[in-house]
Amino acid sequence: MGVPAFFRWLSRKYKSLIVHAHEEKAREVNGIKVPIDTSLPNPNNMEFDNLYLDMNGIIHPCCHPEDKPAPKNENEMMMAIFEMLDLMFNIVRPRKILYMAIDGVAPRAKMNQQRSRRFRSAKEAHEKVELLNEMRNRLKAQGCILPPEKDKGERFDSNCITPGTEFMFRLAECLRYYCLQRLNNDPGWANIQVYLSDSNVPGEGEHKIMDFIRRQRQDPNYEPNTHHCLCGADADLIMLGLATHEPHFTIIREEFKPGPPPSKPCELCGQEGHDIEMCRGLAKEEDHVEGVGSKIAVEQKYIFVRLCVLREYLEDELSTLKNVLHGNYDLERAIDDWVFLCFFVGNDFLAHLPSLEIREGAIDRLCRLYKDTVDKTRGYLCKDGFPDLRKVQIIMTELGKMEDEIFKARYEKEQMFKRRDKERKKRDKMKTPHWTPNRPSTATNGAVSGLYKQFTEPVALGGDKKNPWEDKKKLDPKNGESNSAVATYIEQARNDSTNKSGGTKRPADKDEGEESDEEPPDDVRLHEDGWRDRYYLQKFKVSPEDTTFVKKVVAAYVTGLCWVLRYYYQGCASWNWYFPFHYAPFASDFKNITEMFKDFPIDTKPFNPMEQLMGVFPAGSKKFLLV
Repeated sequence: MGVPAFFRWLSRKYKSLIVHAHEEKAREVNGIKVPIDTSLPNPNNMEFDNLYLDMNGIIHPCCHPEDKPAPKNENEMMMAIFEMLDLMFNIVRPRKILYMAIDGVAPRAKMNQQRSRRFRSAKEAHEKVELLNEMRNRLKAQGCILPPEKDKGERFDSNCITPGTEFMFRLAECLRYYCLQRLNNDPGWANIQVYLSDSNVPGEGEHKIMDFIRRQRQDPNYEPNTHHCLCGADADLIMLGLATHEPHFTIIREEFKPGPPPSKPCELCGQEGHDIEMCRGLAKEEDHVEGVGSKIAVEQKYIFVRLCVLREYLEDELSTLKNVLHGNYDLERAIDDWVFLCFFVGNDFLAHLPSLEIREGAIDRLCRLYKDTVDKTRGYLCKDGFPDLRKVQIIMTELGKMEDEIFKARYEKEQMFKRRDKERKKRDKMKTPHWTPNRPSTATNGAVSGLYKQFTEPVALGGDKKNPWEDKKKLDPKNGESNSAVATYIEQARNDSTNKSGGTKRPADKDEGEESDEEPPDDVRLHEDGWRDRYYLQKFKVSPEDTTFVKKVVAAYVTGLCWVLRYYYQGCASWNWYFPFHYAPFASDFKNITEMFKDFPIDTKPFNPMEQLMGVFPAGSKKFLLV
């Protein structure tokens, strides 16, 4: 699971958190590849005792990568996973424990998200296949050159990476073989304990890791200065690491690269630079050339996220609590409160409050409210995974007073960005040349230069293929044709081309960028008075006067806060609980919440794998169900 934009915000605010990882490369001697000796000291000048791998963050990129060619079969997938495991072991080099955790059956709260993702991916895959077939048939009819069609049996359905499928059983067997092979042959593995928690063990991978760490801490012989390293890209692993209260905890993940994502090749021709809808096939000289469009894998860099440094930052930021709490100040409980406050900006189980956006500094705003209201709360928000709802009520009340101002400031900022973007597009439009570089010398006036632009543009599919330059004599100013006649002919040719292509003429006073800038209407309009009534009417389809329903939404959200906090600090409190709504209430709706939550039932059990498969799989993935 993850928290959108959380890691980006954290890495920008606390820059010293990040340290680039050094990877030792394998050498070749006389053409023979020499394996890396992982028993040697760590090249990153730090030694780790335990390495924990959230395996789903490794399995998915290896089975269906986005930045390199996909594996051709299951054997190549397993080899890619083994290579990634070797890479992580080479960088971290644990000395005591290697713990690998694959996602098992998830709580009901997580299944709702899994179902949404799988159904959406199935729908998108079906639409893509239809689009590919339509475009392929159209291009073939026009005589375009296309690579041979891929065998339909080669397509990999990532939904098989779900507990209970045959693929997951084979993966577990391969990982056992991998561990045995490394334990017997790699000197770096000689003195470590290896644990594999496969998909048969219930629970998400990162939370199985947290349970393992908590059990370690209960051991009387546990070393408090153990150095932990957790591999995973989910941003909420940072909060889980803080929740362990371990002084030496590090997360290793791929380096975050700001900017637009790399362009993907067209799935029809394999070339980059255009989408499927704009594909025109291969060029003549590229006919029957193998490897067209194959992507070259870019070397991925890794970084260490040092939570010990983050603890120091938080200690400095929350130090003002000492002036109010005096002798009762406890850094560990203050960090627990900070983790709890982050729940309000959203996670896999709860939607974020409408007034809180990480990109708008929501976490900083919550921290300021927390420090400003500590004289009223006279203590901490939570303890051992249990929140004090009376104190939470105080912070939500203060946040509710700011909501109207937040919504108006957000709207003004959005409008400012839209104006800047529109001005930028106008500037770019003015810089764009309006004629081809090899224009004839006769294009000396505005009308004729516009004519050259018109007749050098591509003709729409299905349009008239008559060459407009067949009548060039009547357009040449040397023949005595007036500029007005030329302009008349240009307008007539433009209208004919538009009508034959089935299009409509665009008004002359319409800016070119306006059509693409159109957005769906905002029916809620949080920046205007009456936003609360419109919000519940549009998002929940209930009457604004139905206060009972609003209390129901708030009660469900409060229960969710208690569930998530318990999930982070103690384990799954209820396998059956889930948040039954798609949207969160307003902070100003949190009224009298102290009596809204009692406790979770203690007799809940996880679903079995078949029940989860039946609950999250779309019809297109029914082949993975075991009978």
